[in-house]
Amino acid sequence: MRAHATSIDELLLTADRLLTGQHLPATSAGRYRGASLALRTALEIAVDRRLTSAMPGLGRLSGRARLLCLRCYTDAETARRTKAVWSHLCLGCHYHQYEIGPSRDQVRAWQTEVGELVEELLADLVQR
Repeated sequence: MRAHATSIDELLLTADRLLTGQHLPATSAGRYRGASLALRTALEIAVDRRLTSAMPGLGRLSGRARLLCLRCYTDAETARRTKAVWSHLCLGCHYHQYEIGPSRDQVRAWQTEVGELVEELLADLVQR
């Protein structure tokens, strides 16, 4: 179980490094997409842990199905916020020629939201 918590922490740290790492050999757009992917993965791990603690096997569902199930195992507002930021992150980490990627400020806002949601999703799991 501790390995998952470390993975989440490492992913959040990776996102932060990508957002602040001006000396990395990548474009700013690439760093922002990479940060979006790290944040989405951290959020998905937190959702998986929440669902698996409630009912083993739910973590094997698709991303959208897990988000639908989340409403049964957390409050409605947390589930809504999780789905909303996950959807934004999905768009932010995919490259499309005809779209401008996410801005640094957008990814920073998503980073804040993901940090709060990870804490909320995992808060009572630590107490068990």
